[in-house]
This record gives sequence, C-alpha cells and structure tokens, in this order.
Amino acid sequence: MRKIVASLFVSLDGVAQAPDTWHFPYFDDEMGNAVGAAMADCDAMLLGRVQYQEFAAYWPTSEDEFAGFMNNQKKYVVTTTLTEATWNNTEIITGDVLAGISALKDTEGKDIAVTGSITLVRSLLRAGLLDRLQLFVHPLVLGKGTRWFDDLEDVKLSLSSAEAFASGVINQIYTPAA
Repeated sequence: MRKIVASLFVSLDGVAQAPDTWHFPYFDDEMGNAVGAAMADCDAMLLGRVQYQEFAAYWPTSEDEFAGFMNNQKKYVVTTTLTEATWNNTEIITGDVLAGISALKDTEGKDIAVTGSITLVRSLLRAGLLDRLQLFVHPLVLGKGTRWFDDLEDVKLSLSSAEAFASGVINQIYTPAA
C-alpha cells in the first residue's frame, strides 16, 4: 500500500499563503537535502486544482534543477471543475474524490507526494488518508494570510522527528496518532 505524504512550508503563525513571497530566503542546502530526500521516496504527486494550475504554468518551461523531476513525475489532480489536464503525465480525479484517492493508495508504487494544496491537505487530514505530514516551519510571523489548519478540528498527530536547520527553519515530521 502506498503512502500519501505532504510537505508544506508554513510560518510560525501557521500561514501558508504565497510561500514564493517569503520562503526563499530560508532555502539552503539543509532544506534542499530534506526536500530532495522526500522527493526521492515518491513516484507520483497529488495536487489540488489551484496548485496544479500554478505548477502547470511554471514547470513545463522552467530551467530549474527540479524541472525534469516535476515534469516527468506522474501527477494526479483532485478537482470538481477542471475537465482537461495539459501537463505531461497528469490524470484527473473527480467524482468521489476520497474513494479515488483511497484506490490510488492501493496501487503499486512509491509514496505519493502532496505539495501545497491547502484544501486537499485539509480533506486528507479529515478523512484520515494522510500518512505523513512534513512541516517546514519558517522563523517568521506573517500576521495575515491563509493558514494551513483553519477549519480543522480534532486531528491528532504524533511527532516522528524534528530537526532545526541553520536558517532557523524546523523540519517537523508527523504521522497519524494511534
């Protein structure tokens, strides 16, 4: 059975919105190694529609070192509105999304990565379908913006590991509580 793992950038006050505007000053070799290790354990990505559209607009023409990985990776998009996926290796999951994701977990393969996709991560947490949550907690307070865990109640997690990077970012890994 495959695992669904989410890796998320978050501020100290829980804000996840627009990490491209605040995250990069903290990205260093330590974080790069942690992100790379998480990516190496996965052979597919699970994305919400908004994250998919942002990635599909950027990665196909990017010269970034991760572009090859992102473009060649199998991608699954959870959506109620998107009818066509134009980015390479992309499949759409519609209808009973949670059943579709459960069925995906039962297929052969490595872990399935979730990057960003606030609404999707919340849904996975509520449904008990998320197997690992990796938070890169950045040492800044943004004070406003969409927070990762608003509208979630009674989701219990166990801390598996925590590592502080020289940049001040803390890499925290959680699994569902027993």
